[in-house]
Amino acid sequence: MALLEIRNLRVEFDTAAGPFRALDGVDYTVEGGEVLAIVGESGSGKSVAMLAVMGLLPESATVSADLMAFEGIDLRTMPAAERRKVIGKDIAMIFQEPIASLNPCFTIGFQLDEVLKAHTSLSRKARKDRVIELLESVGIPDPLRRVSAFPHQMSGGQCQRVMIAIATACEPKLLIADEPTTALDVTIQKQILDLLTDMQRDTGMGLIMITHDMGVVAETADRVVVQYKGKQMETADVLTLFENPSHPYTKALLSALPENATGDRLPTVADYEAMMQADVREVQP
Repeated sequence: MALLEIRNLRVEFDTAAGPFRALDGVDYTVEGGEVLAIVGESGSGKSVAMLAVMGLLPESATVSADLMAFEGIDLRTMPAAERRKVIGKDIAMIFQEPIASLNPCFTIGFQLDEVLKAHTSLSRKARKDRVIELLESVGIPDPLRRVSAFPHQMSGGQCQRVMIAIATACEPKLLIADEPTTALDVTIQKQILDLLTDMQRDTGMGLIMITHDMGVVAETADRVVVQYKGKQMETADVLTLFENPSHPYTKALLSALPENATGDRLPTVADYEAMMQADVREVQP
């Protein structure tokens, strides 16, 4: 049984100009212990799909799917109270902007404790010990002191580590990482990716990595879903995708990597469109 199985997911937003379809019939399957990368340019629906799974889209969004199951239980028909027990505990998400995701009015320790209080039966002292343990596990220096720090008193990389600590506080079975290295320098990016993959390997959880960075995909993923304009272009294991991509958009993404550049410049958006028009084929997920 798959850890997460989604079939024919569609998301529409109500706008002044009428309904806008952000996702159009995408499928995902994640097994326990697997790393699935969802790639594509901004606006391709990567984050929207996972926010739909988490139930965090605004009221203006309409979500439909033939199946949206976690461990065989359909999230669509799960009572709201039961779904709240799953989201944040068994399914957790690291959001794209850590500074925006952390509440500036509360300390790091308070925000970590809040998760433990909501999803565990630990005593107050046990939660305090667990908070220190979590900060230490994600590489925060001097966690005993940092537990009283506010988000603005920490660097971007440290805030991202705190977000990882919050997401993994209850040892989720599925972790969704939405652009976890955005706006971080290269050294910190490597540290964050190593931290995530080490945790995934050690705990056996499923990991969904949302990214537009094909280097991250090559380094971390087992399988890859390629999206474009809300549709699924291609699904393949990571080696097949890099060695023998079947869809023109995937080829365009790979050709934009600096090491694959030919001539004096990298491909542009116009080049992408030209490649796709020259090699149009029916999408085979």
